[in-house]
Amino acid sequence: MTDRFAYPQDREARNAARVRALEALLIEKGVITDQTVDKVMQTFATEMGPFNGAKLVARAWTDDAFKALLVTDTMAAVAQLGLPTGAAGAEGEHMRAVANTPQVHNLIICTLCSCYPWPVLGLPPYWYKDPSFRARAAREPRAVLKEFGLDVDPAKEIRTWDSSAQIRWFVVPERPDGTQGMSEDDLAKLVTPEAMMGVAVAQAEAA
Repeated sequence: MTDRFAYPQDREARNAARVRALEALLIEKGVITDQTVDKVMQTFATEMGPFNGAKLVARAWTDDAFKALLVTDTMAAVAQLGLPTGAAGAEGEHMRAVANTPQVHNLIICTLCSCYPWPVLGLPPYWYKDPSFRARAAREPRAVLKEFGLDVDPAKEIRTWDSSAQIRWFVVPERPDGTQGMSEDDLAKLVTPEAMMGVAVAQAEAA
């Protein structure tokens, strides 16, 4: 993770304290129950997260027809695998996928706030919401990617996709060399959230 978008080490602890205080107040006011937060967290641990995106990518790597469907009618592809869409408001109602190629590398951002396809990528990382990342990735994506450790070939085009309340993008990374013969389950283990955001590429060995 690049230091430019790093945060103080105690940020998690401070935010956790704020969340607990807010949760206690909402319970006291009767807005939620003491089970509400646990239920939401359980949903993101078991139903919505990057494991869903990894399944989509792994299937696309092994099935050209599915890959074509994924980039032309993403929601139909999601439905075909029986994955959740977040129809209840978890930012998955209008997802779109773009595929990396030898000629094009894709990067997703949200210049307005932090729109993100939660059902297939999970919750957005802190740096995705950072105003510096949002502005600079739109203006100078190649330089920002280099700070993430991804040095994109100058001959390769970089396309930046701006997520919004209307469309939430994610990337289908290129399949790594040397993965022929691997099962979909094993391929899915190679797919990281960062690769599906475009700030990294998939590697032949899981990190």
